[in-house]
Amino acid sequence: MVLIGENGSGKSTFFDVFGFLNDALQNNVTTALQNRGGFAEVISRGCNIGEDLIKFEIRFRDGFQGDQKKDPLKTYSVEIGFDQRNGRSFVSREFFKFTRGDGGQPWKFLDFKKGKGWAIPESELPKGSDAKREKQQVSSPDILAIKGLGQFAKFKAISAFRILLEKWYVSDFKTDFARNRSEAGVSIHLSKTGDNLAQVTQNIFEYHRELFDKIIEKLPKRIPGISKVEPKKSEDGMIYLRFNNHHFTNPFTAKNVSDGTIKLFAYMLLLHDPEPHPLLCIEEPENFLYVDLLQGLCEEIRSYSERGGQVFVSTHSPDFLNGADPTEVFYIAKDKHGFSQIKCANDDKNIRKLAKENNMGYLWRSHYIKDLK
Repeated sequence: MVLIGENGSGKSTFFDVFGFLNDALQNNVTTALQNRGGFAEVISRGCNIGEDLIKFEIRFRDGFQGDQKKDPLKTYSVEIGFDQRNGRSFVSREFFKFTRGDGGQPWKFLDFKKGKGWAIPESELPKGSDAKREKQQVSSPDILAIKGLGQFAKFKAISAFRILLEKWYVSDFKTDFARNRSEAGVSIHLSKTGDNLAQVTQNIFEYHRELFDKIIEKLPKRIPGISKVEPKKSEDGMIYLRFNNHHFTNPFTAKNVSDGTIKLFAYMLLLHDPEPHPLLCIEEPENFLYVDLLQGLCEEIRSYSERGGQVFVSTHSPDFLNGADPTEVFYIAKDKHGFSQIKCANDDKNIRKLAKENNMGYLWRSHYIKDLK
């Protein structure tokens, strides 16, 4: 999904939904809100603090049964309120359900209100309406029920969703962090800022050599001028990266290559992760990159999604959009009340017709997509 829209339309806010839920799971709702300025800064403008709620609903198929299309549709819903009497946020309501079979009724197997509720162990689900509901209580009303129950094997579906949530990746890549040397050690996944780039390179180099060689083979096409990248260990036990340019005999260290080279190489590692993230969010990947490289990056991202990881990308670049088709492009804009709405470009018959003879970058630059109804 490639998300486009004007500045201030809500692209970053959409991405932060996933970051917020991840923070709430790792810590609690209070911490997730404080990291974003507090309850009043997160709830929609014009709402009545103390009465209105922050609400999220996620519907998904996780593919754990081997065929994602055959998996039951799962729904997770959470509502967050604010108690003005004590100045604290709390989880007002949280439930988890899925639909059994084609056209079946949704089966709710977790339901909590203000820290108290019940959950049904996976083994009880086939028993229908007589399934045993285990009463549970979290230690604080601002803690998500899935955080605690998701650690127990008997709550299989809840545990699977918790793992899915923990593995979401919202990129906040910073080139200066990625240039640093890293202490010797193993990092399996690239961090959100990229500060462990050298360690991840070392890990793929040592334990996934065939995959590493595949990345190196692609480098001349994806990063012109770079023919090889090697992780090296210094005498003081630190790991650093050396970049080989085919014009020169001596390699360059990470501190002496361009921001774009560092960023593209980091993307190559991220998009060839041996264990892909189930959800990957990348904001404005075009920053620091030469325009002719963006379509290739779009191809790499699509390839990642075809291997099983869902990807959300936000962009302002027509050149990046040239690598996307109408079914992948979504436009976000504010309605007359000031709230953001997201629409797929392919849902507009005029865009579908124009896209047969024009690329999406041209249609975006020429404001055709802006007029989606």
